[in-house]
Amino acid sequence: MQKLLIANRGEIAVRIIRAARELDITTVAIYSEADEHAEHVRLADEAVCVGPAQATASYLNISNVLAAIESSGADAVHPGYGFMSENADFAQAVVDAGAVWVGPAAQAIRDMGDKVSARRSAKAADVNTVPGSAGELTDPDEAVAVAADIGFPLAIKASAGGGGRGIRIVEQESDLIGAIKTAKAEARAAFGNDAVYIERFIPRARHIEVQVFGDGVRAVHLGMRDCSVQRRRQKVVEEAGQLFVTPEVGQRMCDAAVRLAEAVQYQGAGTVEFLYDEQRNDYYFLEMNTRIQVEHPVTEMVFGEDLVAEQLRVAAGQPLSFVQESLVPRGHAIEIRLNAENADMNFLPSPGTLEKFALPGGPFVRLDSGVVTGSVISPYYDSMLAKIIVWGATRDLAVARMLRALGELDVQGIVTTAPFVETILRSPDFASGAFHTTWLEKWMADRAEAGAA
Repeated sequence: MQKLLIANRGEIAVRIIRAARELDITTVAIYSEADEHAEHVRLADEAVCVGPAQATASYLNISNVLAAIESSGADAVHPGYGFMSENADFAQAVVDAGAVWVGPAAQAIRDMGDKVSARRSAKAADVNTVPGSAGELTDPDEAVAVAADIGFPLAIKASAGGGGRGIRIVEQESDLIGAIKTAKAEARAAFGNDAVYIERFIPRARHIEVQVFGDGVRAVHLGMRDCSVQRRRQKVVEEAGQLFVTPEVGQRMCDAAVRLAEAVQYQGAGTVEFLYDEQRNDYYFLEMNTRIQVEHPVTEMVFGEDLVAEQLRVAAGQPLSFVQESLVPRGHAIEIRLNAENADMNFLPSPGTLEKFALPGGPFVRLDSGVVTGSVISPYYDSMLAKIIVWGATRDLAVARMLRALGELDVQGIVTTAPFVETILRSPDFASGAFHTTWLEKWMADRAEAGAA
């Protein structure tokens, strides 16, 4: 691997460029016309424009990105997360063009990207799945029968969905058939595939995910992350280390994730997501993400491993550089996502020019960002400005360190979600771990009703 094209933008593109440079790999950035002066373009060794501002015409345009690979002479492609990172057709096209795809094989992306197929793979690997339909729903009578078996509330999910998209919750039988029709129509419009299935809805579940890594022969895990603090199924705060999961169940989740990764001969970084039912002290397979995750830094902080560099080494044909026994977690890490949004105005996007972007520092504080003072925050893309990650010997120390870091943050010119996140971190429920995947929205509603800002 001599020259790496990064098929992405923003902080993850910067993150990959830095890892590649440390491995003496030349980097090629792609950019849209709106990103001509972006930080990832400035940091890369070379850069190629792939189209106008709209993502569908640039970062999601397979023909234009393939042309950039050819014109730059890149011999490898890292997709980052989002955009085309889980597009099996793009992964295969990269390989067909003679370049290395930094990620799992296209077939693994297809198998695990389709939620129905992933549930079958999980069952075959003896991994617990949420009780529900055996596969795609094709008959209303089948839906009624499955619902009678698993009970209400239940979740209708799009087979091609992911990242919290394509999910409808049904509270009672009279709404079931109509909700399935609506879900199919929405899935067809959003994903080009109207296949849906149903699962038991677990209202007080934690979102626990296991970081796995494979080289196509063997796989290991790098512990768990708790991503339960979510708004509209989008993660707001992520943690690794001392989580609120019993050790026995945590070990079973990690073992199950490795079993699944090895069953599909997984290569590269992946995340197996579970729902942890505290009341039953049990867990269920949710889905597998076949890419690096936004929240991977908390795992890196706890285990002291560079996951992006490991992706590059494995993609270049090297075996995993670590074995399970060498992976020992230490302490606790927290990541928050700093978005250009106004929480007081229902999270209205806040594009504009960053007049000042002074980030916190000090021991065990890490900043991953793709913007600097003077950068223009475009309305065309994701609103995330930066990820702030801290480490502490204990969870309490990590929380205190994050609050200190947020206090040092100074962003001017746009509105950010920093005050909103700080309020979450100071809440008694967050301190005691009394949260789950639907906690944040109820907490916000209660505060609004009480007249809090």
